[in-house]
Order: sequence, then structure tokens, then C-alpha cells
Amino acid sequence: MLTEPEIKGIWIPLITPLNLDDEVDHASFERFIQRLPLFDIQGLVLNGTTGESPTIAIHEIVNILETVRKSIGSAPLPLMIGTGTNDTAGTIRRTEQAGLLGADAALVVVPYYSRPSQAGIIEHYRKVAEVGVPIMVYDIPGRTGVSLTVDTLRTLFEIDGIVGLKDSTGSTEMTSKLVSYDAKPILCGEDILFLDALRSGASGGMAASANVLAKEFAGIYNLFKSGEHDAAKADFTELIPLINLLFKESNPAPLKWLLAQKGWISSDRLRLPMLGISEQLQQELSFYV
Repeated sequence: MLTEPEIKGIWIPLITPLNLDDEVDHASFERFIQRLPLFDIQGLVLNGTTGESPTIAIHEIVNILETVRKSIGSAPLPLMIGTGTNDTAGTIRRTEQAGLLGADAALVVVPYYSRPSQAGIIEHYRKVAEVGVPIMVYDIPGRTGVSLTVDTLRTLFEIDGIVGLKDSTGSTEMTSKLVSYDAKPILCGEDILFLDALRSGASGGMAASANVLAKEFAGIYNLFKSGEHDAAKADFTELIPLINLLFKESNPAPLKWLLAQKGWISSDRLRLPMLGISEQLQQELSFYV
């Protein structure tokens, strides 16, 4: 089970490779994971937004987890599974399933679309935390339609079983405020803000870009933690143009296209309603192939 001290460094929310029949491409998945610098990162996330979680069935998660475990070999990496939905009962079932599968933690997004009250959100997480699997709160108001307040997050952090936060709020303001209250660990969920988030007190990042830039993100994190802030800034500045391109159209479409062009996965296939990237973005990203 994931503990708070383990929530640091670089966590990669994995893509889910698909074949041309829209089935999970396990052979491609295995080859891709074996390319990652597994001993330079701190954890992997399955079935997150980058993994196209809205289109992945529970039975597919079972097989994905088996493939990931096989692929990482002896690397001592905790595995987190995305289980959040906008239905508390459904989230509980998925979190229970993750626990039975041996997940080290569950990534639980704020309930989306229905826009519940802050009190409703607190009760949602309270019920999910009762499952007994460590819970990482995932705050991404741009996708959920509701923003958590500082007071709500402080209340959530008092619930047994909630171990940290993925902050994808679009700024470092929430991280800065929470850190001033000696909050639980916070991972930056906005790749372009990674270095600013570390400066604000984040313990690391859950970076989609790390699917292709894992070694670079890990190096920047290590430089920052060792006090070499100018070197970390210089290295991160070099990544900014590519990071911006990877989010110019909806994630993970640009990322999958680039990985496929590099030969790291067999196809850039996505499940509907997601489609591949535009020809214009293909031209822009081709510089990084």
C-alpha cells in the first residue's frame, strides 16, 4: 500500500496503446514500458486521463495491470489505478476491484458533470476511502466543472486513507496555500507548471509528457532537490516547446502520435470520441521524432 513518503518524484500516467481493432495492444504496451527509465521514476499510473480511462472497461484494467507488472520486472515501482467516476457507488466498486488486484493506491477524480457541492464531494471521498485502498485526490476543474476550495482539501486530508493530491488546477496557487498548512504530499498535474510547482512546495509531478520525457523530468527533479535550481530551470526551459505541443490538442492524442512515430508503440489509435491529431500539429511535432 502506498504511503505518504512515497508520493514524490516523477509518476507517469501511462498511455494505453491500442491496435487498429481498438483493442489494447499488450505487446506494444510491454515494449513501451520497457523503454522507460524505471529506476529513475517513483511510480506508474494506470487508467488515468492519459490512459483514456473513460473508454477502458474493468476487465481490460485487469489485463493491463498484468502486462505492466510483467513489464516492470524487478523495478520497485508502486502502481496506482484510476478508479474515479461521478457516481460514488461506482467509484467504490472500482476502488474495491483495484484493491483486489493489488493496486498500491487509487487515483480518484473529483466527481464530474453533476457539479456536487463541496459537502457532497467530501462525503464522496469519505465513502471511497472506507474501502481501505490509499486514495489520491485528483483535482482537475477544467474537466470536472467544479473547483475544490482550500478548506475542502484540508478536510479531505484529515480523512484516514487519503494520502495526497494531484493538483491539475491550472496554477500553483492551491499548492502554495496547502503547503502553508503543512498539507499531505502534492503532485503537480500540469506539466508546464512542474518546476513552478516544485518551487511552491509540491513533492513531485504526475506528468503525461513523461511518457516520452521521463528521463528529462527525473533529471530536473533530481537537480531541483539537490539545490541546483539554475540547472533545473535551464533543463526545463528546453522542454517547454515540446510540452506545449503535447497539449495543443486533447491529451493523449499528440503524445500517442509522437510515440508511434518514434516506434515506441505500434499505433497512435484512440477510442472514440477521441481522434488523431491534425496535420498541422503532426508537422509541428515531426521535429521531435
